[in-house]
Amino acid sequence: MKTILEELFDGNIYPDELIISRDPEYYPLNKKISNTMEMWKNKLSEDDFKELENLLDLRSKSDSMHAAASFMYGFKLGSAIIIEVLTGKGELVRGGD
Repeated sequence: MKTILEELFDGNIYPDELIISRDPEYYPLNKKISNTMEMWKNKLSEDDFKELENLLDLRSKSDSMHAAASFMYGFKLGSAIIIEVLTGKGELVRGGD
C-alpha cells in the first residue's frame, strides 16, 4: 500500500472529487435547484435560459475558486499548527518556552 505522500506525488489524490457532503440538507437542496432550473427552462426563452446558465456557470467558477482558496488556507493553517506542536514553540503551559 502506497503512502499518502506517494499517492500525492503520483497525482492520485483528488480531494474535490472525493468529498461528499454529509449534511442532510445537501441532496434535498440539489433536488430543489434542479427543479427550479427546470421551471426556469420552461418559463424563459431559449436565449434567456442560456444567459441564466452562463451566469450560474460564472457563479460556480467563483464558488470553486473560493473553495480552493479555503482548502489551501486550511491546509496551511493545519500544517502551521503541526509545526508549532512538533517544534515546541508556544508551549501551552505558563512559563514555557
